[in-house]
Amino acid sequence: LLLGVVSVTLFMGIIMLARATGVQMAERPREQLVGAPPDYHQKTLIAQLADAVRYVLLSLPRQGYEVFPMAALLGTTLGLSALAADAELVAIRAAGVSVLRIVGAAMKVGLVLAVLAVLIGEFLVPETERIAEQGRTTALKIRIKQQNDFGLWLRDGSAYVHVSEVLPDLTLLKVDIYQFDENDRLRLQTSAKSARFEDKHWRLNEVSESWLAENRVQSRRLREQEWGSALTPDLLSVFTVRPEALSVLHLHRYISHLEQNKQNTGPYALAFWQKLTSPFATVVMMVLAIPFVFGLQRSGGIGARLFTGILLGLAFFVVSRGFGYFGLLYGIPAVIGALLPTLLFFGLALVMLRRVH
Repeated sequence: LLLGVVSVTLFMGIIMLARATGVQMAERPREQLVGAPPDYHQKTLIAQLADAVRYVLLSLPRQGYEVFPMAALLGTTLGLSALAADAELVAIRAAGVSVLRIVGAAMKVGLVLAVLAVLIGEFLVPETERIAEQGRTTALKIRIKQQNDFGLWLRDGSAYVHVSEVLPDLTLLKVDIYQFDENDRLRLQTSAKSARFEDKHWRLNEVSESWLAENRVQSRRLREQEWGSALTPDLLSVFTVRPEALSVLHLHRYISHLEQNKQNTGPYALAFWQKLTSPFATVVMMVLAIPFVFGLQRSGGIGARLFTGILLGLAFFVVSRGFGYFGLLYGIPAVIGALLPTLLFFGLALVMLRRVH
């Protein structure tokens, strides 16, 4: 099963990366690829395939983390089905072991798996996603851009910041800072060719400043200048890594930043609550597998139970993801969108346990 999942994921990743490369080459002629080395277009098929394989392998921790509750359901189903096939579950029940004791034993393993999922989501996934995206942009020879041709706009207190491009190492290119006074009048405009985060602050390079003084505009040029801003590389990493791949701590910081600047926090709040509820979902899926296997003891073999378990796991994955985005569309709080599907399946597990008991 693991080899099958890895193979399918690898195949899909290669197709996606090949498509992205083809689109990029079609949209940007060879001479327009900024920073492309002379031998970029002479890369062999083996080298391009190696780039694709590396990207997909680095993406596997994130994809595995997203389907971790479903994997827990399937693993519990397989384990209990193996016991049921040899009538060991019947012997265990005949020996006086209650269903609740079996649930307790499964929950102990579920808690260990939940802790493992937290460690993967908080430490492994953000790092592998960062390396994967850097490798992808290097392979495609493009700089990370936003969804439109107008760059990235951010609000930083009383200032509005425009960033044309964000490089994979989080260096900012073509930064424009517009600072306003308490009467919302522009008082200072600063432009910089680039900005790098060094020694806990931003350093602007090749700076040009303009401001109003006595009914005339004054300006000056500086080679470099410190920029005191609340923006940090961790906040900007949201624009190079998907919200689902960020740790809970980074998501919390960025949500606070958006709230201070009166920005939409919906997608990031949803990802935040989904990460918090993921360990609970893992335990719920394992509990759900127990009455599910007991109820199908006489209705089929391991194959039938596994197929039904896959359908149940897919249903949970689709409902949890779909309801979350549905909630964003209709203004439902993110905590409800993330928690309600898990609670529904937990209620289903309790009802099925009661019937088995």
